[in-house]
Amino acid sequence: MNHRISLIALLLCTALATRCLQAADKVIKLKLGTLAPAGTSYHKSLQAMGENWRKASNGAVQLVIFAGGTQGSEADMVGLMQTGNLDVGLLTTGGLSEIDHAALAMQVMPMFFRNLDELDYVSQKLRPQLDARLLAKGYVVLFWCDTGWVRLFSKSPVLHPDDLRKLKVFCGTDSAAACDLWKASGFSPVSLDSTGIPQGLLSGTISAVPTVPIYALAAQLDSQAKYMLELNWAPLVGAAVVRKKAWDRVPAGVREAMLKIADETGRQVKAAGRAESDASVVALVKRELKVQKVSPEVDAEWRAVIEKVQDQIRGKVVPADVFDEARRFVKEYRAAGGAKPQ
Repeated sequence: MNHRISLIALLLCTALATRCLQAADKVIKLKLGTLAPAGTSYHKSLQAMGENWRKASNGAVQLVIFAGGTQGSEADMVGLMQTGNLDVGLLTTGGLSEIDHAALAMQVMPMFFRNLDELDYVSQKLRPQLDARLLAKGYVVLFWCDTGWVRLFSKSPVLHPDDLRKLKVFCGTDSAAACDLWKASGFSPVSLDSTGIPQGLLSGTISAVPTVPIYALAAQLDSQAKYMLELNWAPLVGAAVVRKKAWDRVPAGVREAMLKIADETGRQVKAAGRAESDASVVALVKRELKVQKVSPEVDAEWRAVIEKVQDQIRGKVVPADVFDEARRFVKEYRAAGGAKPQ
């Protein structure tokens, strides 16, 4: 009798183990790469999205996050996605442009947006077209977001364009188009990997950095770059995208719920990014950062510089049709008196 009980117990354990292995095999792991450091609000939002995805899929989908640039630059991450070694990327427009240059319409055009409400309006209007272009390249957009304005941080005071022309301006190694625009405007860009910014400022390789205040605070750039020009240069825009081949592995019945979760995550990331950007400036000022205010006259000086290179953006950096659509939507928004998107 005891032998029979032991045999039955053994068979039950074997069957249970087999089911566990089968269940494990059915779990769909989606690997996500991002430059956002671990522990930041961006990382935490992605973690929450992953947990909500797990619940919505009854455990069928697991999001594995590689934060802090552990998978390389954004160009590297896009390469890994193309080979199937990564499934999802939270990328800025620089990384997205590795997939389709149309994404640059949201960021590469300096001083294109007067305020973030304009950005929201144009983003809403352009999203169907941008999403369709990315889908045609094999990527599903999960959400769009931004982290507020890129400001100019410098080692010496910068107010007028001629002040900046005396300095060496950081330009990312993956931003050839931006470097060309800097040169065409009479500035002196220095191509450098973003990880080299702090050392570049220390060594004098660069003396000015266009970046968001959140990064300036986190990297303590103010120890060298003690001045910030309060000019709305461009918003730092990004999106989370997933390879369609990977997305197609997700059970069809839960995709809609997962997209809704992702959309809400994008809203949270954007709200937190903008709030943290403003808070970062306050924190930097307490650490004796000097903020250069911009008058309407000075603003006009910078716009005159940008206007001269518009022809180098339209059709060469940003597809002409997307450029024209973005410009049309900005005019539409202003003509309507700045009505916020619903």
